Amino acid sequence: MNGSSTVLNTLRLKNPKLLLLESCSTFSDLKIIHGYMVRTHTISDVFSVSRLIAFCTDHPAFKPSLLDYALRLFSQIQAPNLFIYNALIRGFSASENPHLCFHFYTQLLCADILPDNLSFPFLVKACAALESIHRGTQVHAQIIKHGFENNGYVQNSLVHMYATCGDINAASSIFRRMNSLDVVSWTSMIAGFNKCGDVESARNLFDEMPERNLVTWSIMISGYARNNHFDKALELFQILQEQGVRANETVMVGVISSCAHLGALEIGERAHNYLVRNSLEVNMILGTALVDMYAKCGSIEKAIQVFGEIPEKDALSWTALISGLAMHGYAERALHYFSEMVNSGLTPRDITFTAVLSACSHGGLVERGLEIFETMRKEYSIEPRLEHYGCVVDLLGRAGKLTEAEKFVQEMPVKPNAPIWGALLGACRIHKNAEIAERVGKTLIKLLPEHSGYYVLLSNIYARTGKWENVEGMRQMMKNKGVRKPPGYSLIEVDGKVHNFTMGDRTHPEIEMIERTWEDILRKIRLAGYRGNTDDALFDIDEEEKESTLHRHSEKLAIAFGIMKTKAPVPIRIVKNLRVCEDCHTATKLISKVFDRELIVRDRNRFHHFREGFCSCKDYW
Repeated sequence: MNGSSTVLNTLRLKNPKLLLLESCSTFSDLKIIHGYMVRTHTISDVFSVSRLIAFCTDHPAFKPSLLDYALRLFSQIQAPNLFIYNALIRGFSASENPHLCFHFYTQLLCADILPDNLSFPFLVKACAALESIHRGTQVHAQIIKHGFENNGYVQNSLVHMYATCGDINAASSIFRRMNSLDVVSWTSMIAGFNKCGDVESARNLFDEMPERNLVTWSIMISGYARNNHFDKALELFQILQEQGVRANETVMVGVISSCAHLGALEIGERAHNYLVRNSLEVNMILGTALVDMYAKCGSIEKAIQVFGEIPEKDALSWTALISGLAMHGYAERALHYFSEMVNSGLTPRDITFTAVLSACSHGGLVERGLEIFETMRKEYSIEPRLEHYGCVVDLLGRAGKLTEAEKFVQEMPVKPNAPIWGALLGACRIHKNAEIAERVGKTLIKLLPEHSGYYVLLSNIYARTGKWENVEGMRQMMKNKGVRKPPGYSLIEVDGKVHNFTMGDRTHPEIEMIERTWEDILRKIRLAGYRGNTDDALFDIDEEEKESTLHRHSEKLAIAFGIMKTKAPVPIRIVKNLRVCEDCHTATKLISKVFDRELIVRDRNRFHHFREGFCSCKDYW
């Protein structure tokens, strides 16, 4: 029998009235029992008070008020025992003030009381909550000093703490020395590897586990999602279903967010159906994830529908919808929902204003956007962050107000970062302003000399304004500094499987048919007036090579595959990791007209809805 059970039995013998604590469910009930103890003079009994303190710290619905009450009780005890100290350490380890655990541990030692195996796990838990490796190593030293380094419960807590604090080597060292590994040990290590980004090691451990629980599945799937291995997260979810494991909310959030990043609408719809089939409540968290997923997969009307079905909405739920509408270029609808949010009594958050300002930018609503920017500070006392300043620069730049945008950047109360200067440089490209572009481009290259996009963008601006010597200078600078443009890739989902295309990659099993299909597409759109736009191509190859390179851009291969595998009126949905180039944009508009297909392309900036030869971005992105 452990110490806690002995104390509980003693309490029941000494004061049966304390059994009322087991049915106590409210703070008022607790105070009634405390009053009874005062009247019956049992409040001076350390055993009785220890039981009362344990209730405050153990109760599943404990709140800060209960912990404060426990502290008041503690102050009335002349000689607290180990049980009381452990109860307080345990309670505060899961509180908003976990650092108080160390105060009670110090008091315990000063009272010449020896800690036991129940003292340390919660001290270690507090270190993990604070993510303090310094305190963690100090507690570890105390564990060794008092002879509990081989206790399985303590070892599990240490593995979790070191993994949480990012010292995966220390966690692995303890894990390997443990005599008895349980599901908690394995799961803590898997979580640690995922946190460090080593998903391969995490998966190896996951596969080696003799048994898994739902927490383990959840951590592995969420780890894949957080580390951008979205396809792996979906594959593991499929295995989970095949093994008859019923997913919980955390698993499904990871699955749904993975679908959002991949643009995998069909798999996302299956995940939504899984929630319904398994009677999982689409609460605020899952509902918000679904809204985000449908919006990012190009199905904005479905996102609006799901949003309407969320029983209770918070600021993040509204922001997910507003952000989705902004990405699709539906500025007026985004502003409508923003007004609805405010009228519902919710206070917009800073990220809400980022979404609204982005909507104004994509919709060309300059005056409205500037008004909202001022509203942030005046009505909501939200100090603009760099993201908000960037939205205003983009807003002015897109509208052609380049001088105003440059002046705004120069007068910002905070130092502008690369994305802000990048937004201005992008506007210079659209409006062919080489003078401002040159100033901005040089600033950007100093800020981020390894970022290829700014070199390419500036060289393209030079090319469009006929400054060919400057073009060559940019290209030579890139070569001298070893800067390389990252490879573009495009994703397309067909029959519940996501296919990845990159330029020049011929590993797809149907690549020869895809290339023949593209040649057929190319022949037909040329008859409709298509001419390859080589402005954005490399300038150190001849025109024929440039055009050949353009025709192998990843989104063109993905579109060809989509036309091969799907029939109208099913839309072709593409997700691209980079900004769509002008030639691909022009080609896709013509494809939508010649083949009478709707194409929905998500690039790193926004959505493009191509229908009947036109794009929703109105050729400005």
